Amino acid sequence: MTEAAKSLFLTQSALSHAMKKLEAHFEVPLWKKEGRRLTLTQAGQSVLGLAHRVLPQFEHTEAQLRRFADGKQGILRIGMECYPCFEWLLKVVAPFLKAFPDVDVDVRRAFSFGGLQALHGYDIDILLTPDPLSLDTIAYTPVFEYEQVLAMDKHHPLADKPFIKPQDLSNETLITYPVELSRLDIFTHFLTPANCTVRQHKTIETTEIILQMVAAGRGVTALPKWLIDESKERDLLTYRSLGEVGVSKTLYLGHRKAQDVLGFVDDFIALSQAHKP
Repeated sequence: MTEAAKSLFLTQSALSHAMKKLEAHFEVPLWKKEGRRLTLTQAGQSVLGLAHRVLPQFEHTEAQLRRFADGKQGILRIGMECYPCFEWLLKVVAPFLKAFPDVDVDVRRAFSFGGLQALHGYDIDILLTPDPLSLDTIAYTPVFEYEQVLAMDKHHPLADKPFIKPQDLSNETLITYPVELSRLDIFTHFLTPANCTVRQHKTIETTEIILQMVAAGRGVTALPKWLIDESKERDLLTYRSLGEVGVSKTLYLGHRKAQDVLGFVDDFIALSQAHKP
């Protein structure tokens, strides 16, 4: 209670009074005592959920107003669920910054990122994702299609195969980004449906290190074909399709259906569609 009061610039008694007034107004307890600790009731948890959705919108609007006061147009916050697409994104951000000198760009690509919730809750303005999830308030614009392939060093035994079968990976070390298996295409669209897995699964956060590890013969990885073609290690690597028909994906830009109040989200989407890899 003391720390909460300090954060709100209130006295502890004023905070206690506000809490009791809220409970009295709705005639339902929001907090309960467990020893010397206060915990939320089910009703309190409901209010907390609302706060998590609403407060980011207040913070976003306040930040926008401060930027307007400073003579700037705003900031475009981009969330990434397509982690290999960061290099492509740089090619879009550069001309965007040139076209909009009063707009800053912030990119968030944390691996624990909850993209759809962040977009809906105004934590971000655009979401890069290959796996769009339906939500009434969100629209998705397709940007480009790509093939997810298995990359390996040029001397790898699998390089002799015309394409990769799920069983071919049973003795391999697979290197991926540190995300849930349910968000890794090589598992969801290739290995798991065939009831197959790999000998060892390693995770690395950066694309550059993943490719260097693969080029050094430390394992294989599944990445977009265009990314491997553009990488510094392309002369040391080769790739094969995952299955005879391959695994095709589409990159989407998720954005809120509401009017573009920022005034530049639509322009960023148009630039993205003009800069395909």
